[in-house]
Amino acid sequence: MLFQTAGIEVSPWVPPLVAFVISFFTSMGGVSGAFLLLPFQMSFLGYVNPSVSATNQLFNIVAIPSGVYRYWREGRMIWPLTWVVVAGTLPGVFIGAFIRIAYLPDPKNFKLFAAAVLFYIGLKMIGDLVKKNSGAAGKTNSENRFQEMVRRHQLNSSGLGNVADSAVKVTHFNLKRLGYTFYDDTFDVPFWGIFSLSAIVGIVGGIYGIGGGAIIAPFFVTFFKLPVYTVAGAALMGTFVTSVAGVAFYQAIAPLYPNVSVAPDWLLGVLFGLGGMAGMYLGARCQKFVPAKAIKWMLAGIIVLTAVKYVIDFFQ
Repeated sequence: MLFQTAGIEVSPWVPPLVAFVISFFTSMGGVSGAFLLLPFQMSFLGYVNPSVSATNQLFNIVAIPSGVYRYWREGRMIWPLTWVVVAGTLPGVFIGAFIRIAYLPDPKNFKLFAAAVLFYIGLKMIGDLVKKNSGAAGKTNSENRFQEMVRRHQLNSSGLGNVADSAVKVTHFNLKRLGYTFYDDTFDVPFWGIFSLSAIVGIVGGIYGIGGGAIIAPFFVTFFKLPVYTVAGAALMGTFVTSVAGVAFYQAIAPLYPNVSVAPDWLLGVLFGLGGMAGMYLGARCQKFVPAKAIKWMLAGIIVLTAVKYVIDFFQ
């Protein structure tokens, strides 16, 4: 099957299958999987036009709602955190999209940039996982209690709805601090710290074509020490909103670059999105059965391996 905008030919069953497998695992950590679809499209499918970034964001738009719905249904959406992420990343997405087109059209340079970003995030996550200190261990108590609760209720056919509803409670939210409890552990983060970090991540995400919110999940886990069970839904929702803005921006500026493929490949993006939709729903549903440490190691491993692949491609 020929995808004209992407300039590639591939069987129609390949994109949804690949997206399903990737999204099933990455959605457990609050990441849509678009950052893994990018090297797949560029390295395996040969889709190296700037429009690959917009196609990635189109995948997010189609795929993410199913995962967010599942986290919301289980009462693990922290909406104040979600809106701060959106407010910070949204302006950055526009700036990042412009930088991608104007200054990083060469896929070789783009891969090196992406590798540097991913290496930093991945190595920081690994360092935090390896480091053994009482402060870090204390923050895992709530995650352990959540896992214990899941084990006790696995045979409950009605699901975790009522139990999960009481797991996360927002205690305060203002222009200075955001606080919430998760199984008796208290988490308190600075509003402007989250906002500033989200703005920076938004620029990087706009360049990388993943909506911005996807990178924020590892940052929340590594820098702010927030439980992965509570940030996954917020990170996915942030990615969804910023991806809508990103696709609209790429589509709007496409006429200004008639000689460059800027707008998304809609058919390819939808095929990826349909597979991702099923993968994210199942991944969000199964997340509660997977230990938090395993999810973090999975995220760190995927990120570092992807960065290594980009470095190899750059020097080849």
